[in-house]
Amino acid sequence: MKKFSALLDHQIWLMCISPSTYIAAFLFFAFMGTMYLTALLDVSVNPGPRSPMELFLSVFWVPVLFMVPLITMRSLSEERRMGTLSALMTTSVTAGQIVLAKFLAAYLFYVLLWLLTLAFPLIAYWYLGDSAAAALFNPWQALTGYSFIFVSGAMYVAIGMFASSLTRTTLVAGMLSCSMLFFSIVGAGLIAKFAVSDFGSGGLLPMDYIRTFRHLEDFSKSLLDTRPFFFYISSAGLLLAITAMVTEAKNA
Repeated sequence: MKKFSALLDHQIWLMCISPSTYIAAFLFFAFMGTMYLTALLDVSVNPGPRSPMELFLSVFWVPVLFMVPLITMRSLSEERRMGTLSALMTTSVTAGQIVLAKFLAAYLFYVLLWLLTLAFPLIAYWYLGDSAAAALFNPWQALTGYSFIFVSGAMYVAIGMFASSLTRTTLVAGMLSCSMLFFSIVGAGLIAKFAVSDFGSGGLLPMDYIRTFRHLEDFSKSLLDTRPFFFYISSAGLLLAITAMVTEAKNA
């Protein structure tokens, strides 16, 4: 346990000194800040059933496509290219411990960035006052919406780790990660849409089960379902296990 803790601390330190970490943070806050302001303006001009928080979270997938590759693409590919991963594998730590430590460091950063976006409704409340509090921020809706962000993020970060284990080139790892993330978020919905037109409305339960936007819609409406939790967590675990096997095989 002490070895893993030391390994995790080292990976967190590497995240803190990596330029791509700060690039990801800057792009993320610039985009999400703009989106929250846009959501506020949209609700003020065209009042409707959707709150600013719901509109804000509906575009979560856009920053995921560039943030996750930026924070994961160097994790394994760069160390393989430099030879430090092979040297680390000769110590008493296992490939699974290395992958898990790198995953936790990236995932904690992912969660931290999203938690900091809670400052947006607080700033809006500060300027607009008590009268707009209920419309701006529903605590239960924020809790369920961010629960989805955090749970689905485990799978997305695991996808980035898996992509990074497949190559020695950081740029290729980033492109692979972005492509895999796009397919995992958008692809299932597109497949289900074509399946509806081809086969009707029956027999679509498996595709509905993995549709990201369906999950987000349910969570944004404060509807908690255990099936998405199981899907994202089990997928993350499977991807990390495969990543550990790939890492061990390539450095055997």
